[in-house]
Amino acid sequence: MSVFFTLSTWILPTFFVGTVLWAAVRNVPVYEAFVSGAKDGFETAVRIIPHLVGMMVAIRVFRDSGALGWMVGRLSEWVSVLFPPDVLPMVLLRPISGTGSLTYMIELFRSHGPDSWVGRLASTIQGSTDTTLYVITVYFGSVGIRQVRYALKVGLLSDLISAAASVAAVRWIFGPPPG
Repeated sequence: MSVFFTLSTWILPTFFVGTVLWAAVRNVPVYEAFVSGAKDGFETAVRIIPHLVGMMVAIRVFRDSGALGWMVGRLSEWVSVLFPPDVLPMVLLRPISGTGSLTYMIELFRSHGPDSWVGRLASTIQGSTDTTLYVITVYFGSVGIRQVRYALKVGLLSDLISAAASVAAVRWIFGPPPG
């Protein structure tokens, strides 16, 4: 057993016990503070449920209506000069749904392999982009913000830049895609 495995096994319990001890030393009512925080967390969860349901329905409609397939078909020949079009559905799904893009990445692993150029690109995109629409829905919805102003545009632009940077990084490190 490596020292890193042993260390990683004990980090969380040590942090938990240390926090409780620190609070006790500072005369903080630990249990009452925990219950109060849990109550606030539950109220926040109840407040954002309608936003989450709306986002889940929108994602499902986007995929099941054929809009995703239509977009992939229209954009495939444009992106094929930069990267294999197999990755495009994941790029389009990532700002909407982390789970949807992760599922698609696993399908890419099954068809191309995780160590293939496509697998490496998919992994890099998954790690460097964010679920912008989900984040805006949850965070803005939890505090009652209705006007997202520039947050959506900036978030989607940063996802596009992150995807392009992922392609550049994978090309730089592993060379151009085969074929």
